[in-house]
Amino acid sequence: MLKKFLSYYKPHRLIFTLDMLASFTVSMVGIFYPIVTRSMVNEFTSDGRDHKIIIGGGILLLALYIIRMLLNYFIQYEGHVMGVKMQAQMRREMFDHLQKLPYSYYDNNETGKIMTRMTNDLFEVSELAHHGPENVIITSITVVASFVYLATVNWLLTLIIFLCVPFLFVIALLLRTKMRNAFKRSREATAEINAALESSISGIRVTKAFCNSETEKKKFEIGNIDFVESRRDAYRSMGQFHSSTSFITNVFNAVVLVAGGFFLFADKIAIADYSAFIVSVNLFLTPMTTLIGFMEQYQNGVTGFSRFLEIMAEEPERDTEGAHDVTDVQGHIRFSGVTCDYGTGREVLKGIDLDIEKGKTFALVGPSGGGKTTICHLIPRFYHQSSGDIFIDGINTKSMTLNSLRNSIGIVQQDVFLFNASIRENILYGRPDATEEEMIEAAKRANIHDYIMNMEKGYDTEIGERGVRLSGGQKQRLSIARVFLKNPPILILDEATSALDNTTEILIQEALDELCKGRTTIVVAHRLSTIKNADEIAVVSDGCITERGTHDQLIALGGAYEKLYSQQFRGLVK
Repeated sequence: MLKKFLSYYKPHRLIFTLDMLASFTVSMVGIFYPIVTRSMVNEFTSDGRDHKIIIGGGILLLALYIIRMLLNYFIQYEGHVMGVKMQAQMRREMFDHLQKLPYSYYDNNETGKIMTRMTNDLFEVSELAHHGPENVIITSITVVASFVYLATVNWLLTLIIFLCVPFLFVIALLLRTKMRNAFKRSREATAEINAALESSISGIRVTKAFCNSETEKKKFEIGNIDFVESRRDAYRSMGQFHSSTSFITNVFNAVVLVAGGFFLFADKIAIADYSAFIVSVNLFLTPMTTLIGFMEQYQNGVTGFSRFLEIMAEEPERDTEGAHDVTDVQGHIRFSGVTCDYGTGREVLKGIDLDIEKGKTFALVGPSGGGKTTICHLIPRFYHQSSGDIFIDGINTKSMTLNSLRNSIGIVQQDVFLFNASIRENILYGRPDATEEEMIEAAKRANIHDYIMNMEKGYDTEIGERGVRLSGGQKQRLSIARVFLKNPPILILDEATSALDNTTEILIQEALDELCKGRTTIVVAHRLSTIKNADEIAVVSDGCITERGTHDQLIALGGAYEKLYSQQFRGLVK
């Protein structure tokens, strides 16, 4: 983990080096204060006092403090910018990696928790990246330098102080593990509350529709209380840590005062040396306490970085070895003995065999949970079959690159996802390099161009989060325009009209009929009226295909399809 963390410093080696030099200089400037103080006190107590030395010492200190001010500005500004750039690089890598993770990862991980790792956790990492080297390297050097200087003032008094240092580190080590565990739990609680917030805010319209704000408040309060308790534990551990280490450092000052007083009384130390020692001991203690106090930041940063690495360790989607791009796809689809269990061991599909000729419309009907959507998800390899093979134009989909396979497939689903952007950006998502004319033509074919042109900003109209400013039918037509622009040879319609009213469904169906022309189309439908004219219909139940044929053939068969059809139309239409 350390090697990986250090690799993020490589692009910023110059700034890092300058930051370390500036920090080192600032630390060394601090050493000059007791040295000048000692000289000035000696001058005060000497018989031949020279005011020029006193004035010169003051001017020298002022000049050094001006230099330190400028260096501190550089450290605070450039050092933090370096940390932010490292944070941005990690966030970029995480985002790129998230784009490559399979569907199954998002089935098992909540959006709010992922966002917490990308924001809160990486912020702590950037703080560690900036302050970590300063606290470890520079304070260590300062401790050594100040110890050497104190030893030159009075080695015996320095040794007495140094003998107290182990007590400081013993207490720090004893409390460190407790603090690390507390902060880890605090991070997990933060992720939980962010996940709850994301879910509640996204579903606010459902909450209002069902008047369930009190229910959401209770659910939120559970996470909120857990967050408070976890932070309480973290702060308790932090309080114990700081109060204990502060007590030890205060004891240091008492030891210096008492031991130095005895030394002064016994003429073992000069008044100037004693004064300098009292001033200088803080040069030794301050970086020591900074180094120990840094453990809190270290725990935060390491915990955040380890959570970052957890996501980066997730196995991304990969092309199979030897996979190649496919072009000029015609759309002949064949399933051969396909089973799927989503890795759970419970088969969702059981030995599916299908042969869908290019340009044909193939419909899947049956009860919910029977496996219809799973069949659709296996074609673009959103999930992987447990056994069996799927072929397109006689080529096994496993031997195709994922990008070329998915570029050949267009999907229109019931739950349309639109981005919080303009209408133009959402349509162009189908093919970002399309021309303005191609985009408008796609909108016309989806029967939404006229509606767009009646809007104040036309194609530049912002539609809000998930297209909240549009009706269900308008959102569906935008998604159809997006697929028109993509112009794939294979089309999957997963209950694309089931959430619409009858009038809107007719309008959408016209656009879908236009979209299906010349493409191999797989339709998942509950409304059987929309698939009566399909070239072939399959009934899927409990992971198996129980019936296949045209509408008329299945009606004549008098099986499950006929019963479904009769239930929907109450026997009025035959």
